[in-house]
Amino acid sequence: MLNEANPKMEEKQIEEKETNRNVEVAPALIAVHPNQNSVAVAIGSDLRVYDLLGDCAVSLPDDSSPPFHKDSIRAIRYGANGKLFVSAGDDKVVKIWSAESWKCISAVCSEKRVSAVAISNDGQHVCFADKFGVVWVVDLRDINGNQAVVDKKAAPLLAHYCSIITSLEFSPDGQFIISADRDFKIRVTVFPKGPLDGAHEIQSFCLGHTEFVSCLDFVCTVDYPQGYLVSGSGDSTVRLWDIISGSLLDTCEVGAKAGHLEFDGSDEGYSTVTDLCTIPNSTLVAVAIQSLQGIVLLNCDISAQTLSVAKVVSIKGENFVPTNLGSSSSSGLLWMVTGAANLPRFDHPSASRVKVISGFKKSSSPEAVEANVLEDDDIPGGVKMLEKLQGSASVEEKVFVTVAEAVKTAMCNLLIKKQYSVEKREFRKSTRNDKKIKQ
Repeated sequence: MLNEANPKMEEKQIEEKETNRNVEVAPALIAVHPNQNSVAVAIGSDLRVYDLLGDCAVSLPDDSSPPFHKDSIRAIRYGANGKLFVSAGDDKVVKIWSAESWKCISAVCSEKRVSAVAISNDGQHVCFADKFGVVWVVDLRDINGNQAVVDKKAAPLLAHYCSIITSLEFSPDGQFIISADRDFKIRVTVFPKGPLDGAHEIQSFCLGHTEFVSCLDFVCTVDYPQGYLVSGSGDSTVRLWDIISGSLLDTCEVGAKAGHLEFDGSDEGYSTVTDLCTIPNSTLVAVAIQSLQGIVLLNCDISAQTLSVAKVVSIKGENFVPTNLGSSSSSGLLWMVTGAANLPRFDHPSASRVKVISGFKKSSSPEAVEANVLEDDDIPGGVKMLEKLQGSASVEEKVFVTVAEAVKTAMCNLLIKKQYSVEKREFRKSTRNDKKIKQ
């Protein structure tokens, strides 16, 4: 119970402590069109898109209600065919955009804040996950990019039972939807022909991580188009899975093997894998790790079913710890962003920086890859593109030291389970932001 002598003061103290601990810092996100026609960055509630074909910034007409996002965006994604783009986050609204006209063609209300999105390979369904562990599905078969905004309702697809879902992926053949959560689980579910009636057939569980699962992707080749699943985690590992059986094929201790991190368990989240991204048309996986200024490149040996460190690409001269990665199937480039919004106690409430690594050619073997960090002028779109996506061509160096620490703290606060006192539990119940929105 709160202090009866001065309950308001006690409540205020709890609120201040809770606010300081759980500042809703939102990491910057990046997504690249499959053919690299455009690139998008989300920073806070701001969605920024640059047309690389037309070499110009994109305006985003949004006639939906409410227009634009009103709170931090937590997930962005292009569809596999490049026709759709989805953004969603803390305002409990999922916006579906035409990636050709860049009009918002549908807005879907979520009951809870959204943590992950995925688009089916045929572009007919959008799935999104909320922070209470439910995955929802939206049917897009009656929508085209030229019509007026269509209000759609989502139907529940599956649930992880009150565990925050951190990542969603469709399998390369579209037969399965894979969901990961903060309780170390990866679930492989058969994506049904009638998804609005729910997904009731579980293919497998991929179990082995000892901390929250932060990210998922598939490594595919021409000889093995169904691919293998790769996952990153707060346990500083990347793991390789066979999703049909749920078998763990290999584990790579990326923090230790990169040789750039020391982790003794005392600094919570120091070597968390924050994101990973497979390089299309190759067996390479790019991995972003908290506190590492650069990325780790892993090679997946398909025949041997193993993961190994191919190279560590360092970004020198800047405090650049990537928060999100992206790539396209038509270029040999890896796009990276660092940054965050809602930075506490800082003159700049948000900041972002984009960088690109080149050298990933289709014919290159993993050993022959010459990964190079491009100068700003050599990036597609150049300084003009950076001004749009970053908000300015250059950002103060000291900002990104704050960004790295703030993102690390926020990720730990969100995904590592905490024990609360009775007072804090009561306060959190009274101030929680998860009331249902009527659809």
